[in-house]
Amino acid sequence: MRVRAKLIVAEAHESTSRGRFGPIAGLVLVAIAFIVLIALGTWQVERLQWKEALIAAIAERRSAPPVSVEEIEAMTAAGEDVDYRTTRVSGVYDHDKERHFFATHEGRTGYYVFTPLMLADGRALFINRGFVPFEKKDAATRPEGEVTGNVTVDGLARPRLSGKPSSLVPDNDVAKNIFYWKDLDAMASAAGLAADRVLPFFVDADASANPGGLPIGGVTQFDLPNNHLQYALTWYGLAAALLVVSGAYLYRQRHRDTSER
Repeated sequence: MRVRAKLIVAEAHESTSRGRFGPIAGLVLVAIAFIVLIALGTWQVERLQWKEALIAAIAERRSAPPVSVEEIEAMTAAGEDVDYRTTRVSGVYDHDKERHFFATHEGRTGYYVFTPLMLADGRALFINRGFVPFEKKDAATRPEGEVTGNVTVDGLARPRLSGKPSSLVPDNDVAKNIFYWKDLDAMASAAGLAADRVLPFFVDADASANPGGLPIGGVTQFDLPNNHLQYALTWYGLAAALLVVSGAYLYRQRHRDTSER
């Protein structure tokens, strides 16, 4: 009997402990979840402000007067952001060295044609001249567009990539002259150009028409997704819902405890 009594007391003590600390642990977990949700919402608000500033900066750059490639080069060397800055450059296209970047345009599969523009100082700058359909990859099928002599190109500077943007992106097929990401060094090497004689950025040509209609210029993408406000409202909404549900639960629990007394 004495042993049984001790067991009953021990069980009662354990039950009391669970009843005391259970709600406290639940409240702690709710508080942690609420803080995390608010933090996520606030982070999305900060991302929203950053994205809106970026979109505004790009719009300002696109409408600014063009600067020389020398200025773009100096900005690149200084670590400044040159993306989407308007520029104007003159030189002679070396069509034999054009590289092809797999792309789609208005629902059609094909390639962006990256052609080195040979500058007066002997260096080269890869110009994204625009889109050609899949069946027009071979330059011999679009001879009108292979303009000769000195040309002036207006376009937008685009920075080189430091590496493949994602593991999901296929490796470039240099042997077949098909690039899935813009590897400037690989393009230069495949074209037989010394890396130190190639400017460290690209230029996307504007929509000025090329003879014969190909390549189709002005293919720069500006659609920057900006869903951060929606994400922020979602996280804040979940935080509010958590408060409402937790409050309702505590109210019912307190009402039940009062009724049992």
